Amino acid sequence: MITLNDKIYTCPVDVTLGLIGGKWKLLILFHLHYFTRKSYSDLKANLPRVSEKMLSQQLKELERDKLILKNQLSVKPYRVEYSLTERGKSLGPLYEFISKWGIDYLMENNIDYIKDQHLYK
Repeated sequence: MITLNDKIYTCPVDVTLGLIGGKWKLLILFHLHYFTRKSYSDLKANLPRVSEKMLSQQLKELERDKLILKNQLSVKPYRVEYSLTERGKSLGPLYEFISKWGIDYLMENNIDYIKDQHLYK
C-alpha cells in the first residue's frame, strides 16, 4: 500500500487515477493542454454540465496536487487564469492519446468530429 497526502493507494495507477480521476479533472486538464491558459469563465463555458461548486472544487484539488497554476489577474472584478504546471504538462501524451482514441471511436460510429469540430466548443 502507498500512503500519500493522507490517502491510501494500491499501486501507481491508483495514484494517477486519484489525481486525475473523475468526470471533470481530465477534461479541465485537456482544455488547459490545448489552450494553454483559460479563465474560470472559459472553463465553465467549455464544461456546460459542471456546477459552479464542482468546478471550483476540482480546480482547487488540481491546484493542491500541483497539476495546475492559478494566476490572479485582478481583484475587482475578480479574475483568474489557470494553466498547467510542468507536472500537468507531463501528462500531455495521455491527453493526446485519449483525444485520438475518442476521435477514432467517433469515426467508427460515423461522427466526423474533425470535419465538424466548429460545432463544438
